[in-house]
Amino acid sequence: MGKITFMGAGSTVFAKNVLGDAMLTPALCEFELALYDIDAERLEESYIMVTSLNRNINQNRAKITKYLGVENRKEALRGADFVVNAIQVGLYEPCTVIDFEVPKKYGLRQTIADTLGIGGIFRALRTIPVLADFARDMEEVCPDAWFLNYTNPMAMLSGYMQRYTGVKTVGLCHSVHACSRGILNGLGIPYTEPLYEKIAGINHMAWLLELKSGDGTDLYPEIRRRAIAELEKMPESKSGDLVRYEYIRRLGYYCTESSEHNAEYNNLFIKAKYPELIDRYNIPLDEYPRRCVNQIAGWKSQKENYLNDKVSHKRTGEYASYIMEAIVTDKPYKIGGNVLNRGLITNLPSNACVEVPCLVNRFGVQPTVVGELPTVCAAMNMTNINVQLLTIEAAVTQKKEVIYQAAMLEPHTSSELSIDDIVHLCDDLIEAHGDYLPKYH
Repeated sequence: MGKITFMGAGSTVFAKNVLGDAMLTPALCEFELALYDIDAERLEESYIMVTSLNRNINQNRAKITKYLGVENRKEALRGADFVVNAIQVGLYEPCTVIDFEVPKKYGLRQTIADTLGIGGIFRALRTIPVLADFARDMEEVCPDAWFLNYTNPMAMLSGYMQRYTGVKTVGLCHSVHACSRGILNGLGIPYTEPLYEKIAGINHMAWLLELKSGDGTDLYPEIRRRAIAELEKMPESKSGDLVRYEYIRRLGYYCTESSEHNAEYNNLFIKAKYPELIDRYNIPLDEYPRRCVNQIAGWKSQKENYLNDKVSHKRTGEYASYIMEAIVTDKPYKIGGNVLNRGLITNLPSNACVEVPCLVNRFGVQPTVVGELPTVCAAMNMTNINVQLLTIEAAVTQKKEVIYQAAMLEPHTSSELSIDDIVHLCDDLIEAHGDYLPKYH
């Protein structure tokens, strides 16, 4: 039939969601599902889980294969129609720990550090070389495959693939399809389905430009009223979304990704000079390491549930299976996709990776033209795009000076540290990451 290759299949829960969805899709249920990872134990766990799932929900119609290590990567990719990317280079230990602990020595605090910030920069620098290897193999053994990227930093990784390889790439993020219902539920605003929304910008900072209920009611006036009312409760407010509510008050629009993410994408909220802002806006510093520790512990406690013969699945809202289904069957589907900005958002650079509505059918992922963003929204996006473009350039040229430039323009880092400290911090991170990075000159 066809073939789906899952890169980073040791991410067992996510592999279950994506590949379980494929098994429950008639057009995909007989595909070969190829699992690839460099961790033998995690690969075997996922293989056991996917094999059991295939038996329990798919009458063993899919062919399940596994491929371990770099030496088998090309075979994992050979003949694939779709490649799902969910790798994390360097994992929680040592690399995520490095991304947080080394900057702390300079007084630089972060919340998530997987998209922007100094942590996002270095996550991209250690991941892009691996994607370059993937791309070379794909161009040889599955040149027509679609690369569905779920790995962060989304805009940097997808942008690299779209600009520097011949691989058909779209970046996919949960935050788009969760955005509208998330804010309405969070503010207790009733609505009727379906919702009509317009979302565009960049990954993790795409803007909810319009939102109407199924009966045509414009929901934004009530959103703004309730968001501002919640801000006026500070510091007593217990909401975890105050940063994005402040976006609504000051910028006029809500954005797609969570407040703990957006707190570190600018120079406004995490400031050593104003430590009271952390409590005022309920900003969870070191949130991602906390999540990693909890996820690792959670996997250990839930492992048997995923590896026993009773494992089952219901189709999720993840984009991947619906994209594959649309391409295979020509059944149209709409997504929020991360694509190269070829005239899509006219006041953002053409070499930026932007997040816009896309139509998917047998011709692949086809982005729609949005036009101009509101000036302030485009300006906020540009503070992030500057860093994204420089980080990609640093990865391609392997020049240290471009890493420094990316860090010097990164909003949070540059608002807290001097130029000299930024350079020293970058050097310390390069040294700490060791062989997870190529040699920069």
